[in-house]
Order: sequence, then C-alpha cells, then structure tokens
Amino acid sequence: MIDFLNRNVFEPHPELLVFLVVALGFLLGKVRYRTIALGVVTGCLVAGLVLGAQFKIQIDDTLKNLFFIMFLFALGYRVGPQFFRGLRKDGLPQVLNAVVVCVSGLLISWLFANMLGYGPGLGAGLMSGALTQSAAIGVAQDAIGSLPGLSSAQVKSEENLVAVGYAVTYPLGTILCAMLLANVLPRLYRRDLAKESADLAAELDAPDESPDEGEGYYEVVLRAYRVERPDLVGRTVEDVERQQQGFGRRIYITAVRRDGTVLEQSQARVLETGDTVAVSALRHDLVEFDARTHIGAEADDVELLGYRTESLHVVASEKAQLGRTIEELRREPFMVGVYVDRLYRAGSEFPYRLTTQVERGDTLVLTGPERLVGPAGRAIGKPVPTSFATDMVWVGLGIFLGGCLGIPALTAGGVPISLSTSGGGLIMGLVFGWIRAKYPTYGNVPPGAQWFMDTLGLCVFVAVVGINAGPSFTSGLSEAGWGLLLLGAVATVVPLLVGFLFGHYVQRIKFPILMGVLAGGQTTTAAIGAINETSKSQIPTLGYTIPYAVGNVLLTVWGAVIVLLNH
Repeated sequence: MIDFLNRNVFEPHPELLVFLVVALGFLLGKVRYRTIALGVVTGCLVAGLVLGAQFKIQIDDTLKNLFFIMFLFALGYRVGPQFFRGLRKDGLPQVLNAVVVCVSGLLISWLFANMLGYGPGLGAGLMSGALTQSAAIGVAQDAIGSLPGLSSAQVKSEENLVAVGYAVTYPLGTILCAMLLANVLPRLYRRDLAKESADLAAELDAPDESPDEGEGYYEVVLRAYRVERPDLVGRTVEDVERQQQGFGRRIYITAVRRDGTVLEQSQARVLETGDTVAVSALRHDLVEFDARTHIGAEADDVELLGYRTESLHVVASEKAQLGRTIEELRREPFMVGVYVDRLYRAGSEFPYRLTTQVERGDTLVLTGPERLVGPAGRAIGKPVPTSFATDMVWVGLGIFLGGCLGIPALTAGGVPISLSTSGGGLIMGLVFGWIRAKYPTYGNVPPGAQWFMDTLGLCVFVAVVGINAGPSFTSGLSEAGWGLLLLGAVATVVPLLVGFLFGHYVQRIKFPILMGVLAGGQTTTAAIGAINETSKSQIPTLGYTIPYAVGNVLLTVWGAVIVLLNH
C-alpha cells in the first residue's frame, strides 16, 4: 500500500501529501495531558517529518511561502490593536517585561548555539522551539536563503535544520513553561494562586466566579402589566420613559398589546385603558416605582414578554467612552436595558470585570431589545453587524504592500539585511489591524477567515517544512546530539526566570498577573491555560494579552536576527 501511494499518488500529486499531513497533524495535536496539549502546529510538523522521511517528496517553496505570509499578516492583524495599545503609558510595564523575556531568550539561545558550534539553522531551531514561537521558523528560513556564500544545497540543509531544532525543543519548552509558571514558581515562593486571584478579583470589585457557578440575581427584569390606573392612560411611551428618567429610574416600555394584538413598537404610541405593556427595568427601579400602583395588575403574557432581542458587535472608538470602566458605562442612560454580554480584546475573549477599562479596538457584544441596542452601540463606537464576508481587497492589498515593504535590503558586512516579504507582511498586518480597530467599517475579516489564515496558514507551512526536512531529519538530529534537548530546556527556563525576577522584585507586579505576563511574553498558550486552571480564575489573563502581542512580534523577528548572529 505504501509503495502504491509512493509511486502512483504522491509523486505526481504532492498536494495530496500536504493534506494528509495536515489531517494527521490535527489528530496528533489533540493529544493532551490536562491543560497541556501537543498542539496542531507541532502535530503537523511531526507528521510532516515522519511522512517526509518515508516518501521523500519535495514540495515547491511557493506553497510554503504563500501560506506563511498569509499567516503572518493574520497574526499582525489580530494583535495589532493590542500591540500599539501596549506602547502607551499604562501598558508599558507589561511591554517592558515582555521585552526582557524576549531579549533574554535571544541572548541565551545565541550563547548556546555558539557554545556547541551550531550553524544558523540549528541555532534558529533551538530558539524558535525553546521560546515556543512557530513563526520564527519561516522568518529564519527566509533569512538563511539570503545569506551570501552558501550553495543551494547548503541553504536547503540549513533550512531543514531549523525544523529539526524546533521539533526537538518545542514540546519540552511548552511543558516546562506551563509547569514553571503554574506550579513551580508559586510553590517555591509559597504563593496560593487561587487565593491571590480571588483576592485580586475582590479588589477589582468583581467576584471571580467558578465556571460551574453562576449568580442567581438578575439586575434587569422584564414584566407585563395591564394598564388600569390613570397615571399612564393618554400618555405616550416616550413621555412615560422620560418622566421616569427624570426621577433617576431606568424603566422602559418595550411592547404593547391592544385588543389581543401586539402593536408595532413606537415611542409615539398613546397608551389606553386595557392595554397590556411589557416593562423592562432595573429591578430596584421597578420596585421603587411600584408598578401595581401606577400601572395595574401584573400579567403573564408569553408573546409580549418574549420580545425580539439583538446581539450587536460594537468596536469601541468614541473618545468619550474610551478609558471608562464597564461599571461607568452601565450607568449611562443609553445602556438601560442593554447588557455587555462579552468583550473581545486582541482577537480573544477577555474576562472583563466591572473595573475593566474600555480601550480603543475592544469589541463589546451588546445584547438587548433591538430599539435600544443600536443607539447604545453608536454611543460606544462603531456597530459591526455580523458578516461572514471577508474584505479580500483589504487582505490582498495588505499582504501585497507588506511583501513590497520587505523586499528592499541594506547590506552590512556583505550580508543583505531586510524585513523579507514575511516580515513585511507581519508589519503591515499590525498596521492594518490597528486601522481596522480605529475605523471598523473597513477591512472586515470574520473569525472564521482569521482562523483559516492564522491557524491553517501556519499548519500548512510547517507541514511543508516537515515534508521537505523529513529525509534529513535523522542525520540532522544525530548531528545536533542530545545536547540540543538539554540546552533547549535551559533556554526555555532562563528567560522566564529573568522576567520573573524583574517583574517581581523591580516592577512589583501582582503575582497572578505576573504569571500571565510571563506566559504572554513567551507566547505559550498552554501555559496561560495551566495558570488559569491552578488559579481557578481568569484573573491571570489580564496580564497575558499585551505581552502576547509584543512577544509574537519580537520572537518572530528574532528568527532573522539569530540567523545573522550565527552566520
């Protein structure tokens, strides 16, 4: 069967091997121990190395480069708003810690590569795996291809060694990062992450709930009443609501039934005796209002109480609301009857609390009656109706301009230095993502499209890298020796310890937040999952997003830097 595939399928159709590797890679990526998983990227690389060694098929670099630049643009697009926000004063401490971690990682990797006489390929592989940054593989390979004095065979050999070094050091690097931050450091310093996270949540005026627990108290309620008292008869819906606002109450009439028919919603609707009205209000306002006295008897009207709701994604951009907390927003008249259902920051759901400040580029999901959600969204920023259509003009132009930006090169000591097309794609992704956050009517890239470019783009890239490196994997590993695994582990731990000492003793960052900062600086998603599990809280995530954005950019660029340092 293997011989049949080798002779009749993969040689004339190597694209089929790529899809097989991706399928097996995603299957391997599901291998998990508690919160630590092998991951789909590593799974695709391992599958590529194994099948590449078996079938000895070489895939054209055009496919690899296509998916890699697409991935880097998507990465920059996703973290752009958070990256630029981190450059502001309030985000600088976390940015500084991430820089310390990334620079320490580069220096220790370079030192070890020189100690063992590794060339640019193994040195870059050691760094990218130890610091768990898959994107550095492609940038390093691009840089190797630009080195002078290397034959095409030498370039290919060094490029393959990047994959070898990464495959050896990445799994242990991920495990060590998660264990160190979630267990070893807290125990060494006798810190209870769960207790400190709960205390910090209380300090932020927002109890941190277990995912299995909820709050039984509903602040916003909806009731139906029959209009029997003269207080409402002959008055319009708008008049009644404005009167209650004058008393400081948030009470709204969301629907009216008359003679058995639910009428079209209108603020100019005049109420009559015998109408049944649906009233939405804050619970304490409705109790204070005493609806039975001012309206009439309560009714149970399923159709009336089942009013149409809307969930609207709103990108925060209005200056008047930026920097305000969720609690302050909720007090605004335009938020009456409207919930903040979820908050997304840097492309990921953010565990907001009452004291969380709204930042430019945040996406708030508002839920409530249709007539209230729209005005609330416009008061906060730009409502972005859910759309599954990707603005390919925006994406294509961004990748093209980024690639053009990366082509020009300077020469230092005979070595051409440039951003490369992939580095240019990353930078333009950052810029386009930031522009999208400020002007969200442009450049819609829905989550599904972002996932395709980001996750699948990287997985196809590493699958091709693995397939091409497979035939030389065994010889490359024997050349590197087991010292690669040991020094890779040290290169993982040392930057985290440096960042921890700096953050704990110099910056005085609160312990749970610092663990999130370190996980973000080393871009280890598995680590933040392990930290949150130990903390029984999402509080550490508050320190993760800004360093994650900074770490993704710096560690990706380091892929080219370490190649130049080891040349």
